[in-house]
Amino acid sequence: MIDVNQYDALSFDVYGTLLNWEPEVSRFLSDWAASTGLEIEADHLLAAYDRLRQPIQEERPALPYPKVLSQTLQALAKAFGVPVAEDVLARFSRIAATHQAFDDSRPALQDFRARGLRLAALSNIDDDSFAQATAAAGLHFDVVVTAQRVGAYKPDPAHFWAVLADLRALGIPMHRVLHVAQSRRADIVPAKAIGLACVWINRPGHVFGRKGQGAEAACPDFEADSLANLVRMLR
Repeated sequence: MIDVNQYDALSFDVYGTLLNWEPEVSRFLSDWAASTGLEIEADHLLAAYDRLRQPIQEERPALPYPKVLSQTLQALAKAFGVPVAEDVLARFSRIAATHQAFDDSRPALQDFRARGLRLAALSNIDDDSFAQATAAAGLHFDVVVTAQRVGAYKPDPAHFWAVLADLRALGIPMHRVLHVAQSRRADIVPAKAIGLACVWINRPGHVFGRKGQGAEAACPDFEADSLANLVRMLR
C-alpha cells in the first residue's frame, strides 16, 4: 500500500502509462512489414523499433517527434533491407496523435483528482500530438511538459526539472510528488537518479522502455500492473 497522505501531486509518463500506444504502432509496423514481404514476429519488430528510436531521440538539437517517427521507420527499413514509401512515412509520422487510452486511465485520473491531487504529464512527444491524443481520451492535467517544450527527450532530466519547477510554483515540493510510469528506461531511471519517488506500471505484455540505459537494473519504489491497481494501492 502507498500512503496517499504523503503526496500532493502525481506526475505521469503518458504514452505507455495512460495511452495504449503499442498496439497501434505494432499493427502499423506489422502491416508495413507484410506489404514488403518481411516475415518477423510483432514483438521482435517492436523491440527493434524501440532500440532504433533511442539514438534518434538523443540527437541535438532534438528533432520534432513526427520527424523522430519517420526517421525511426526509415532506420527500421534499412536494418531489415526492405523499402518504405513516402506516404507510409507520412502516415506513421502522425500516429502519436491517435493513440487510445487504456480503459483504466480516465477513471484513475478522476479518482486521483477527486482526492485533491494535482496531476502532471511528462511526455516524449510534440505539443500538437499530445493535445490531440489526450483531448480525445478525456485526460486533463494541471501541468504539461513535452519534449517540444524542453528541447529534449527523456531520459534527459530536463523533463523532470521542468515539471518539478511548475509544481513548486503551485506550492508542491519535490518530496510531495510521486512519479507514475511504464517506461523503465525513459522514466524510472532518471526519476530515481534525481531522488524522485516513483511507481512502475508494469503492464503485462508491453515491450517499450524495458531495456537500455540502465532500465533492467532500475529500482522503482512501488510497482503495479495497472492504474486501476494503483488506485487500490493508494487507498
